[in-house]
Amino acid sequence: MGALLLACFLVAVPTLVLGSPVAASKVGIALYYESMCGGCRQFIRDQFYPTYQKVGGIMDVTLVPYGNAQETRYGDQWKYDCQHGPEECVGNLIETCAISILKNTSVYFPFIHCLELSIGNNPIPAAEQCASQLGIDFDPINKCQSGPEGNALEHAMAQKTNSLYPRHQYVPWITLNGKHTDEIQNEATFNLLKLVCDTYLGTKPSACQQVGTKPIVPCYKNA
Repeated sequence: MGALLLACFLVAVPTLVLGSPVAASKVGIALYYESMCGGCRQFIRDQFYPTYQKVGGIMDVTLVPYGNAQETRYGDQWKYDCQHGPEECVGNLIETCAISILKNTSVYFPFIHCLELSIGNNPIPAAEQCASQLGIDFDPINKCQSGPEGNALEHAMAQKTNSLYPRHQYVPWITLNGKHTDEIQNEATFNLLKLVCDTYLGTKPSACQQVGTKPIVPCYKNA
């Protein structure tokens, strides 16, 4: 009798373990971009942020505001030259500092989305307005972007961008779970929501829908 009970127990335990649900990994979407590139702004507005709003719970978001900029060592600091001029460098710094200071994607992504919608030619007033709308204290972000902290943080963004493989040729440059291919880029810029939902291995959120938008116009290096 004892042997029979033991045999039943040994059979039952694996059955219970095998039947347990397994949590699916989030889908990693990283965006390498620059703050004043029209195609980057369009991608954030039409694809990335709306997708995050719908299925952010299954996404691991990474934002890298540097893009086609160039950095050179200047004493103990870094000097940045940006594709769309010095104000774009300020925009990149503001967004980099926001990511570092606000920490939570659900806080800094709405701020960056707002700034990208309204950045114009002067990012500081636009950032102040967005911070006010969202109840964010802009002073620490502004202090960061104008000082050594922001300078060092932006250098880290430059290193992330320059270590891409393959090397980026334009922005927005998108990776899926750390990987970039032409197919991933094309799918992401046409229908990021579908790409995220198709990639996710868990139960699909009800917000998964297949709706495309018009193509993104990228900003090429040295253009």
